[in-house]
Parts: sequence; C-alpha cells; structure tokens
Amino acid sequence: MANGVGTNGGTVVVDGVTARVSTEGADLLMLTGAADANLNELQKVTGVRATLRGDAVVLAGTAAAVERATALTQRMVDAAKRREVLEPDDIVRMSLENGGDPGGAPRIVLPGVRRIVQPKTSGQAAYLQAIFDSDIVVGIGPAGTGKTYLAVAAAVDALLRKRVRRIVLARPAVEAGESLGFLPGDMQAKVDPYLRPLYDALEDMMPPERVLKAVETRVIEIAPLAYMRGRTLADAFVILDEAQNATCAQMKMFLTRLGVNSRAVITGDKTQVDLPRRDDSGLFQIERILPGIDGIAFHYLSDGDVIRHRIVREIVKAYAAEDAAPQA
Repeated sequence: MANGVGTNGGTVVVDGVTARVSTEGADLLMLTGAADANLNELQKVTGVRATLRGDAVVLAGTAAAVERATALTQRMVDAAKRREVLEPDDIVRMSLENGGDPGGAPRIVLPGVRRIVQPKTSGQAAYLQAIFDSDIVVGIGPAGTGKTYLAVAAAVDALLRKRVRRIVLARPAVEAGESLGFLPGDMQAKVDPYLRPLYDALEDMMPPERVLKAVETRVIEIAPLAYMRGRTLADAFVILDEAQNATCAQMKMFLTRLGVNSRAVITGDKTQVDLPRRDDSGLFQIERILPGIDGIAFHYLSDGDVIRHRIVREIVKAYAAEDAAPQA
C-alpha cells in the first residue's frame, strides 16, 4: 500500500521499496548534475537505483536504503529549489549529516562577483550563525572545513554593509619545516606566502581590482600577527587565521587589541601546530580559560564539515586515527 508523506511542500510516495520524490520547482540540472553525476553519487552512498522520470526522482532498492535515500533526495531537491550549486561531494556531505539541513542558515550575498556564500553543512551553518551573533568566535576544526573562508565572507559582508570601516586579517608567520630566511626578497616578500590563503579568499569574494584598491587604502589590511603589537583595532572585523601557531603571549596581545565596535574570529586546527612545543600554543590556552565569557563563542567543526575534495575527509580521518592509536 502506498503512503503519501508531505515534505516541505513536496510529496513523497513510498510503496514497498520504491519511492517518488517530487522535483517540482527545482532546477533539474543543478539537481542531477552534469551527466547525472549527483544522481550517480546518490546511488553510490545509499545503494538505491535513482532515476529522473518526469517531475520526480524515482528511488528503488531495499526498504532501509530507500528510506535513507528519500530523505537525502528531498534535501537535494530543496537545495535545487534554492538554486544552490550541487556537486557529488555535496551529496556525500549531506549523507553524512544525518538529516541536518543548513538551508535555513544565514546566507551572504556578495555584490560584484554574483556570489552567494552559504554553509554546506550543518556544522558550518552553526559556525556562521555564531559569527553573526558573537563578538569573538573561536572556530576550531581540521583543514578544509571552511573556517577561514566563511570568516572572510562575513568580514566582507560587514564591510560592504558599513557595519565596520575596515578588515584586518592576521596570521602567525611560523615556519612549517622551511626557513623564512632562505626565501628570496625583502621581509614583505618573505611573509607573503604565509598570507596568500587570505588573499585567495578575498579575491574569491571581491573583484581583484577592488581588493587591490582596498589593500592600498588600508581598508583591508593583511599582515603577520607580530605587526599587531601596540595597536588598537577599532571599528574593524579582525580575523586571526592559523591561530594554533600563535604563542600564548601573541594570543593575549591579539585579543587585547580589540577596540570599540570591533569583532574577531579566531580560526585554528589543533592537529597542525608548527610551534616547537604544542603547549606554547595560545589556541590551547584560550580553549581552557575563555569559555563562559559572555560574547565569546567556541565552535568545533569536524571531518564531516570538510568541503574540499572528498579524499581530504578520508585523509583527516586517517591522521586522526593515527594520532589516537597507542604508541608502541
């Protein structure tokens, strides 16, 4: 006997091991992907057979697989209705989230580049919401979880909406197995490679000529953390990236730079500390002493929030397993 279940305005009809998920109102190309890549990924992660027929995706398989695939397909349809770009990796992430849908999270619409920045996982959605709600946010998680990207997007949004007058992006210039002294050029040329990821994120959200002008007029400042000493950062959105490589003294210095109408985001990955001693990391210290202070939020991202190539997620898991394994 068929059962009709209403979901977000669509109708899902389940009959034994077959289900039909309505695609009405969805962009079918975004839904299915190029050469049906998204449907193929849906089949791979759920074990069902998925076919687009008319105004519905038809799912067939075991009862358990179809039940799981139905919820996942509805999420895909909802995203396609919002005209979100869907790729096979997004389908994998959705399948790992156990139904958590970031669709209700705040979006950032950036003029000039025709880009909408939106969380791709529920963990990212909570992180971005924390940035909007708190004066200081500490985002901790593995590589590829969008910690820096979302923080930069929020900073650009605040600048364009004139909520702040400038953006300050800082990173510790800590050597990761290489020596700064052997790099060619003057000091600026030596530290630029450490700051390049911040430039990359900015250039993804603003026209390059606008980024260049903002840097020249110091509306946007990108500098090593050491350059922050002795300053007061008022009316600014300040981001400290790679904070696991800031010493305890540097972290205290950074946090005490904040002035009136300023907010800060601190991002870090506790598995990639390049300091001689892990215990010297200011990120570990603030994790111990700052929770509970009103206006400061800690948010933790996991391997399920990795939005780079899917193999990055598996690499993160492999390293985590290695670190957790007892040493011989």
